[in-house]
Amino acid sequence: MVLDPFGFEIIGSAKNGLEAVEIYESLSKKPDLIIMDHRMPIMSGIEASKIILDFDKTAKIIFASADQSVREHAKTIGAISFKNKPFDNKKLIKNIFKALKKNSITSKVEQ
Repeated sequence: MVLDPFGFEIIGSAKNGLEAVEIYESLSKKPDLIIMDHRMPIMSGIEASKIILDFDKTAKIIFASADQSVREHAKTIGAISFKNKPFDNKKLIKNIFKALKKNSITSKVEQ
């Protein structure tokens, strides 16, 4: 719901880390960006991100967690950004535009 007004298309959503990896690998057209949570059942976001980045070095992952202790680990494995939970939706949208290097809808974020 937060991303729809900005024209983002959600092409997948996973309930756990393993499902995130399986969905990513099965997509013929890869997403421009992944928002990955840390604490998930079956496989953590760190593990899932590492597998995805090993599979596709060009994947862009924004990592989200309330656990500050994983910040450096997420960045070390290749996450382009780390969002502390809870986070402001406006800041998330701005971070997404920055990650995608798009500025055309910035005014919508400031509303």
